[in-house]
Amino acid sequence: MDTPIYDFVKEYAAQKSIRLHMPGHKGRLIEGFLGGSDENEDFEFLKSLYALDITEINGADVLYDSKGIIRHSEENAARLFGAGRTVYSAEGSSLSIRAMLFLISLYAASVGEKRLIAAGRNAHKSFVNAAALLDFDVCWLYSQEKEDNLSCLSCPISCMITPEELDNSLSQMPEKPVAVYITSPDYLGNIADIAGISKVCEKHGILLAIDNAHGAYLAFLKDICHPMHEGAHICCDSAHKTLPALTGGGYLHISNKAPRLFFDMAEQAMSLFASTSPSYLILASLDILNDFLFSKYPPLLETLSVKINTLKEKLAERGYILIGDEKTKLTIAPKPYGYTGYELADLLYKQKTVCEFADPDHTVMMFSVQNSDKEIDALSRAFLSLPKRKEIRAKPNFHLRPKPAMSLREALLAPKEELDASMCLGRVLAGDCVGCPPAVAVAVCGETIDRDVIKCLEYYGIKKCSVVIK
Repeated sequence: MDTPIYDFVKEYAAQKSIRLHMPGHKGRLIEGFLGGSDENEDFEFLKSLYALDITEINGADVLYDSKGIIRHSEENAARLFGAGRTVYSAEGSSLSIRAMLFLISLYAASVGEKRLIAAGRNAHKSFVNAAALLDFDVCWLYSQEKEDNLSCLSCPISCMITPEELDNSLSQMPEKPVAVYITSPDYLGNIADIAGISKVCEKHGILLAIDNAHGAYLAFLKDICHPMHEGAHICCDSAHKTLPALTGGGYLHISNKAPRLFFDMAEQAMSLFASTSPSYLILASLDILNDFLFSKYPPLLETLSVKINTLKEKLAERGYILIGDEKTKLTIAPKPYGYTGYELADLLYKQKTVCEFADPDHTVMMFSVQNSDKEIDALSRAFLSLPKRKEIRAKPNFHLRPKPAMSLREALLAPKEELDASMCLGRVLAGDCVGCPPAVAVAVCGETIDRDVIKCLEYYGIKKCSVVIK
């Protein structure tokens, strides 16, 4: 598969043109950077990097008005992911999420429907902020809590909505939402039944949007389960999370069954929220990635999946409790083994292994085809060397269902003050309360802070809240 963006950037760098355009480094480094010596290895590396960093000059195309090399590369990506249209993001999935909501807003207006969206409660903060700015009403979907489900019990990070639960919820809503918004895979590695959810949305005549930021690789498994394959109308992917792209590389994918408006307005939707100076280093990494995904990635992914499955089997045999369905993510609920998530992550850190995320109840590790056998074996030895200790029985003791007091937009734009969380009982939240990662809200702006919210904030160590001034 060809790489038009990378080819252009590389050829432009080789021309050694006089650059009377942005960026200010002009494609080279001068004395003052890292000593400015050609004998300095870091200096030499940065020189090659800076040479490839350009802006939207003649011939380089324009990211959100693409007609040349960027459009060509995006069409390559669309074929790989099975999308009707793919638009690149140089600002990760957060940008694509904002664009998705804007497109859904435009669609709602075009068919005379209210800006009402039903969303899984574990939506990323970028969804909450976009919904507030676009003045959406959100009907939150909650998973049914089960005592034996460690990944869902009282945990705001996970919200597993089944097709049956969604069908029941939609049937009981006094107003039909214009779309359903689901986060899958979630941060703990749980994958929703998108194919089943898609059929429910089709039954009710509404759109399906998926935050697939953690699941770009799903398009390249033997059993494809990417949202574009499973019936979603639109979704976002973060190429940098699970694929070997530079941080910030992402996609907005539009299905062939999506409204025509999505195709016509996709670039405008992205440009509304995006920088006018996209990184061509990120775009080139997405471009190069296409060839890798086409030629070499699927068998490497299959081999990785087998290795991680073997690791999971070993850990389960030892007594570790594992969570999630993802083939390239390992999530452990370590309390039954006698450790908190923080403790487990800290023990691994001391062995030069850095986890993706930890909280009191979970330790999350993400793998890609870039991880070597040696690294996976080292992780296995580290886990198997830990002695099993007395079970930690402490569990989250809160039931999060905060009530709205005003709209998302009203609260976000209202005068606000920051207080200690312990002093916020009965106050209306003016900003999202999150830990980052995974940037999932305990309560969202406009909701009343009740005792369960405060207990949850304390549990996750969130000390401050921004509340609406009375």
